[in-house]
Amino acid sequence: MDYTTLGHTGLQVSRITLGCMSYGVPSRGRQSWSIDHEGALPYFRQALDLGINFFDTANVYSDGSSEEITGAALLSMVPRDEVVIATKVNGRMNESVNGMGLSRKAILSEIDHSLQRLGTDYVDLYQIHRWDYATPIEETLEALNDVVRAGKARYIGASSMFAWQFAQALHLSDMNGWSRFVSMQNYYNLLYREEEREMLPLCEDQGIGVIPWSPLARGRLTRPWDAQTARSESDEFGATLYDDGDKPVVDAVLRIASDHGVAPAQIALAWVLANPTITSPIVGATKPHHLDDAVAALSIELDDAEIAALEEHYRPHHVIGLASPSARR
Repeated sequence: MDYTTLGHTGLQVSRITLGCMSYGVPSRGRQSWSIDHEGALPYFRQALDLGINFFDTANVYSDGSSEEITGAALLSMVPRDEVVIATKVNGRMNESVNGMGLSRKAILSEIDHSLQRLGTDYVDLYQIHRWDYATPIEETLEALNDVVRAGKARYIGASSMFAWQFAQALHLSDMNGWSRFVSMQNYYNLLYREEEREMLPLCEDQGIGVIPWSPLARGRLTRPWDAQTARSESDEFGATLYDDGDKPVVDAVLRIASDHGVAPAQIALAWVLANPTITSPIVGATKPHHLDDAVAALSIELDDAEIAALEEHYRPHHVIGLASPSARR
């Protein structure tokens, strides 16, 4: 396993992050395909054995049960200080008028609930799970600063938003002497490269660690275009992300994977990892080979011709994965 610092911090993280959205009680939340506690344990053990030390979840995943499973699994296997645990806040957790969002009330309540579910006194990285248009960003940033000062989070991070919003947040933190976002968890893969326009250059300029979600495009980059899985057949959001115009990119991944004699996932991840702005892509695992392929991608070096072949058929997409101004409490 390779390790690197998370942005301009001293925090060492593995170059592969295990995304824990796949682990949760299936009857809680919207993910009927999620894996329960007993089924999830082998993936955490495998990740640790492979040298992965970075684990990402969110309070909203499977109505909190992803946090429960993540904390219980990790703390039963290794000392707390040996792993980097990240979680997120913003999504609706109850039906009260303050049951979601990034208000001071919501943040200070939800960090305590997350810590209780995770079974730990602190999280290493506490991230805002999209922008909250209903709350002044100053209120959010000051509350996050208080979370850090209270020792409940070591660092804070952000997730998908517009680059101007992220720049504004960084400026306000600097101006007020508040804890600064150290990471950006954004949507980035061979089928969606809109982040290359503004967000990735901003992160590079500001020394922000980038931990992209869905680097395999919800599995579309790991199999022939028309192949289906149990998740893809019930994934309503995923069905809106791609269309047949993206097929040539997938075909290129499959062709280069065949040339290397490796799984397509390894080529798609190797392309993400080749970008020097990327810190640690977040990979979900529901089969043992998923983690093996992710770690193997670290050893693949794509030449210029292969990178050009992977990129030449890209089509611009509408900006997706962001919160809407109409998404209010």
